[in-house]
Amino acid sequence: MAKACAITKKTSRMAGGYSNATRATQYNPTGKVRKYANLQKKRIYVPELKKTIVMTISTRALKTIQKNGAFATLKKAGLLK
Repeated sequence: MAKACAITKKTSRMAGGYSNATRATQYNPTGKVRKYANLQKKRIYVPELKKTIVMTISTRALKTIQKNGAFATLKKAGLLK
């Protein structure tokens, strides 16, 4: 499965933790944590091409496809010619 969204280019990112002990004492740092994008494997039907495409995309990209349509979104992302 892909680790990045093909449409929005979302990937994982590093984030710092901040424990309650740190808030209390201002010392006792926690380590870094990797946060992953919410990626879903979806079958997308493109009526203009009369094809179904299987992609791993973020949930934000799903909303974009709902709003703008599959063909327009994939074309803008450079996935279709």
